[in-house]
Amino acid sequence: MANTTVLLREDIDSLGGRGEIVKVKAGYARNYLLPQGFATLATKGNIKQIEQERAALLKKAAVEVATAQAQKEQMASISLAFERKAGEHGTLFGSVTSMDIADALKAKGYEIDRKRISLRDPIKETGEYSVNVKLHREVTIPIPVTVSAEAGSEVEKPAAKVAEAPAATEETASAGSTEA
Repeated sequence: MANTTVLLREDIDSLGGRGEIVKVKAGYARNYLLPQGFATLATKGNIKQIEQERAALLKKAAVEVATAQAQKEQMASISLAFERKAGEHGTLFGSVTSMDIADALKAKGYEIDRKRISLRDPIKETGEYSVNVKLHREVTIPIPVTVSAEAGSEVEKPAAKVAEAPAATEETASAGSTEA
């Protein structure tokens, strides 16, 4: 297979950081990286141009990291609670996905892309989980997520979960209704 050397203009998780020169498959470069503006061909002229832009890129990166750190401090006290229909042993009818978590964060005032929420598999059982949210390549925050059964579900819930989950869910529901 033919490889192409490209110069990354944006951070790409699977390849590298902005300003790096990497070898990728020619089709990946031609069909995705180049049209999206994520990379340019690594010619001598482009490499000189990126060297000149490097100072501006470093300043931009520093601002992005500082912004992500500030957002991490703001989000430090956030916890999410979901109520779902559940079966006898705490197995959910359905699941809690990264999209659900992104919507709950949006209801609390934080616009996070669902692709930045690292949830290997959807949550399919009741319980308490920690979900990592990647605010920047260098800044990640763990968000506690509690999944409990709805009041009419067949599973028996411990008293502590019953007291916590409805209050947090009502808060999320009222926050969502004020925006609408």
